[in-house]
Amino acid sequence: MSKNIIFRKEYIEHIKPFIDKPVIKVLMGQRRVGKSYILLQTMQEIQSHNPNANIIFIDKELDEFSHIQDNKDLYSYIATQLKKSDNYLFIDEVQEISSFELCLRSLLNEGTCDIFCTGSNANLLSGELATHLAGRYVSFEIHSLSYLEFLEFNRLENNNQSLNQYLTMGGMPFLAHFSNDENAAFEYLKNVYSSILLKDVVARESIRNVSFLENLVAYLSDNVGSILSAHNISKYLKSQQINLTPQTIINYLYSLCNAFFVYRIPRADVAGLKIFEVGEKYYFEDIGIRNSLRTFNLRKDINKLMENAVCLHLLRRKYRVFVGKMGDKEIDFIAEKNGERVYIQVAYMLYEESTIEREFGNLMNIPDQYPKFVVTMDEIATNNYKGIKQMHLREFLSMESL
Repeated sequence: MSKNIIFRKEYIEHIKPFIDKPVIKVLMGQRRVGKSYILLQTMQEIQSHNPNANIIFIDKELDEFSHIQDNKDLYSYIATQLKKSDNYLFIDEVQEISSFELCLRSLLNEGTCDIFCTGSNANLLSGELATHLAGRYVSFEIHSLSYLEFLEFNRLENNNQSLNQYLTMGGMPFLAHFSNDENAAFEYLKNVYSSILLKDVVARESIRNVSFLENLVAYLSDNVGSILSAHNISKYLKSQQINLTPQTIINYLYSLCNAFFVYRIPRADVAGLKIFEVGEKYYFEDIGIRNSLRTFNLRKDINKLMENAVCLHLLRRKYRVFVGKMGDKEIDFIAEKNGERVYIQVAYMLYEESTIEREFGNLMNIPDQYPKFVVTMDEIATNNYKGIKQMHLREFLSMESL
């Protein structure tokens, strides 16, 4: 509670309306994106309004809580910590406790404490909690740092040098400790990657072929922003003397998505958002982890990284995101929220007439009046071309709303 914490206001503002309400608050997201610190900030928020609050904090990554293995252990420990009123229970990485949902259901029915927890696997919402606590929890998806948060955490100015650093290092909060030491930062990110793979994918999903899983992640990192399918991945792997069925590949991709390691962005028809079952794109939760897995070259990978950054920005803004299909043409992103849409094309530089015609032309062919953007790294933009706004990636990532 005495930690020096940089306040992530946006998340706390979403959580605040649910404090002291009889629902379980679940913070979901990839390991190490800052869920624990948002729990700490929530504790501080509660104590600032209720000095008598009895905070019960269980961190399953600390050895002092290693004795809590299942729901019975959990209930017994909490019983020793409860006071007559004003009890607030916080459990970090709750999925590490077997049958935890049975204990939470009992505590919720008893009304003895307000419950908050974090988890690093989406199965919590579709499995354990959905089975026993349907309609009695609310989830909040936590992401790595946005570009503006990255600037704040690292005390940087909003300029191209900072943007390039963000596209290189990504948004894991702990990287603020490494300053500009890229080698140390990438070593840390590789260790985070190993932890995610082993704890939240391999162990959680009972995956046997770890070597293939690593090859699949490498393939995804090389193909950020490309249309993929399990069949095509299987075909490629066969050319590398690796034989795995498309169904196995689908299962492994599903496991990586469950750990919030990558996001599957489906293709949809622009006219009616009809979802196509075959062909999708995958983007990484953290750009820095993606970069740490390959021989990194910012200039070579700039288009992939720009697309990944734009996708993450849209997800943070709580948009449903699709790859747009319009006949034989593609729209990089359709973002939909509350019945409204935004269309976005991403291109490094518009220095060739053919590139301008493609990026603007595809958007101009969409027969509606929703906002349309072309996001580039051009320093001198046309600003507006027939109703389509061109803007620098730095400006786009700085927008609070589209």
